Amino acid sequence: MYIQTLATACLCFFLALPLGAQSSKSQSKGIQQHRKHYKKEFLKEGRSPLDKKGVKKLRFFPPDEHYRLNCTFELTPDAEPFDMATYSGITKPYVQYGIAAFELNGHRRQLAVYQSLQLRQMPLYRDYLFIPFKDPTNGESTYGGGRYLDIKTGDIQDGRLILDFNKAYNPYCAYSDGYNCPIPPDENHLDIPVEAGEMDFSKKQ
Repeated sequence: MYIQTLATACLCFFLALPLGAQSSKSQSKGIQQHRKHYKKEFLKEGRSPLDKKGVKKLRFFPPDEHYRLNCTFELTPDAEPFDMATYSGITKPYVQYGIAAFELNGHRRQLAVYQSLQLRQMPLYRDYLFIPFKDPTNGESTYGGGRYLDIKTGDIQDGRLILDFNKAYNPYCAYSDGYNCPIPPDENHLDIPVEAGEMDFSKKQ
C-alpha cells in the first residue's frame, strides 16, 4: 500500500511539472543515450581511431535544448555535383541536397546539406545526408577542423527539419592521421559559436 501510494505521488509530481521541464529532461536523456551509442560505435568499427582507453577521453558540452533548432528546409534540385576537399588531400564527390535555415542566439543563419554521390548508389545509405560545419569554437573548445552532423532524408517533413547541434561530432581526423575527412565548405562556416556537441579531443587526458 505504501509503495503504491509513493508511486502515485511520484507520478503526480511528474505530471505537475511544466511541460517545458518534462521536455527538457526527456531531450537530455535522449542525448545521453545518443552519446552512449556513439561511443560504442568506435569499438565496433574496424577502422576506428580509438580503443576503449581513447573512448573514455571523449568530451562533450552538456546537453542544451537551445541548440535543438527548428529549421526551414529548401531543396536544391538543380545543384551541380562537386568534389569536396578532405584534409588528406583527396576529394570526394558530393552534391548539395538543400539548405537548412534557422535562428541561433537571435541570429538568422543557414547551412548547406550535402549528399554523397557514392553513398547514394548504395541502398543501405542512399537516404544519408551530411552537414559539415565550422564555427568560432574551432581550435578553442572544439576540434580545429570543424565538426559534422548526420541526418536522413526522412528527417525532412513538409519543408521542416530539426537540427540538433547536441549531436555534432568530430571527424576521425580529430583523433589520428590517415583518414580522409571532408573539409567544411566555406558556405558552412558559421560566425556564431556553437557550444554544443562534441568537444576537442585531448590525448593527454
